[in-house]
Amino acid sequence: MKCLLFRCVFLLAVLQRSNLQFTEPATVRTWCEGDILLLLDSSGSVTNHEFSRLVQFAAELVSPFSLGRGHVRVGLLQVSSKPNLDFGLDVHHDQQSLQEALLRVSQMQGDTNTETALRIAQKVLTETQKNVPKVLLWLTDGVDPGDVDKPMSELKARGVSVLIVSTIHANYQVLQRAVSPPIESHLFFVDFDDINIIKEDMLKAIIKIICTEQLRVVDVTSHSAVLKWHPILKTDSGYYELWYQSVLQRDPEIRRTLSFESISEELTSLQPETTYMVSLRPESNLMLFNTLTVYFTTLPVLDFMSPAFVSVSDSGPSHIRVSWGPLQPAYVQRYTVEYGAIPSGRVQTVVLHGQQNSVVLTGLEPDTQYLVTISALHVNGKDRAMSVRACTQEAPPGLVHLQLTPVAQQEVEVKWLASQEGLKGYWLSWEGEKSHTSSVSSIYLPPTHHSIWLPHIIPSSRVCVSPIYSSGRGDGLCCTAQHKTG
Repeated sequence: MKCLLFRCVFLLAVLQRSNLQFTEPATVRTWCEGDILLLLDSSGSVTNHEFSRLVQFAAELVSPFSLGRGHVRVGLLQVSSKPNLDFGLDVHHDQQSLQEALLRVSQMQGDTNTETALRIAQKVLTETQKNVPKVLLWLTDGVDPGDVDKPMSELKARGVSVLIVSTIHANYQVLQRAVSPPIESHLFFVDFDDINIIKEDMLKAIIKIICTEQLRVVDVTSHSAVLKWHPILKTDSGYYELWYQSVLQRDPEIRRTLSFESISEELTSLQPETTYMVSLRPESNLMLFNTLTVYFTTLPVLDFMSPAFVSVSDSGPSHIRVSWGPLQPAYVQRYTVEYGAIPSGRVQTVVLHGQQNSVVLTGLEPDTQYLVTISALHVNGKDRAMSVRACTQEAPPGLVHLQLTPVAQQEVEVKWLASQEGLKGYWLSWEGEKSHTSSVSSIYLPPTHHSIWLPHIIPSSRVCVSPIYSSGRGDGLCCTAQHKTG
């Protein structure tokens, strides 16, 4: 027991000493390029002391890097009931500005809405610079992170490296699935007060991802992936040796020799839902180079890609409902609906989230044929589109019946029937009598009215009712008033 205690104390002392002795690599500032988004747990389950430790750790972790485009860009996204992007990747261009912004960060409290935060993270990381390494560094206590499997898989499929620092009380299985391989260098469990123990290892992991001598995987599908790297060999005196294999060694290792000019290579005939390890070693007679290694997981096989069908329903003179399927929110990033009158109508566009599979198109012309095209952008970068022809209905007549019923001397009840499609109301006009003189009166009625009593009607007066549309007044109906006698 004493021996075990001694070993634990000794290990802690070694780790602390290692932390104290760690110095920033001299070349870090000049040969690193990439995007780092800090995903900071700001929920109420994190104490104020723990939150301040996380912020301080993050500030120290990004301090060695030169900032800005062409170097390293850093953003901060806080996780709470309503996640907040404190600052994006293009805000801070020097360390002083970044460090001051981090010192001003205040905890938001609330719930741990990680799912919504990850949707924001995906937009921040994937809709900016396309050809640089991207890192999502998740700093959390790991309490109730929610269902993060799908959004994390989508991020990793689009080339984002997920690194996680959590307390020892977190859900290991959830974070193990979320992190990018290799787990041993990208997932850390540590007490908040001892968080500096892992700073050196975490910084090395980030440097390995975003610095020049690194291997990246982009455009991952179920059966293929593309490797990219910055040029390492400067002359024709060398070549690249590339080899890859599934981590479970289900298939034989494949080796390729590439020319010194190569900066990318496509891997094909891969197995779906399989994790691969790829290594690239520059070979040269002039000097020795390190072997670059990267892991990635292929996507599942889709028996069909949405949209596989498009249908039209609930059509009217000025609208149609378009639906499509199947719904595949884990694999479709967004849908784009384009529609225009045939043959040469103006094309209009509606963009929808990948979780939607129907839309009502309004403001259409009656009795007109439209071409509607649904395009899906899948997370693997591929597009699929389907088109359908749809016709709007003929516009019904505004008024179909008008009836005048005498009620009393010089009083008439006016009733009418009308189609409600597109109606904004009704315009009534009649000839009445005031102070023994005749005059023409008019009144507007909302579309919910279908009758009215009119007093002081001159015998044989004409009463007219016209429908009102957004484009103006339509054709109406008129009747002659007959007085009730006796």
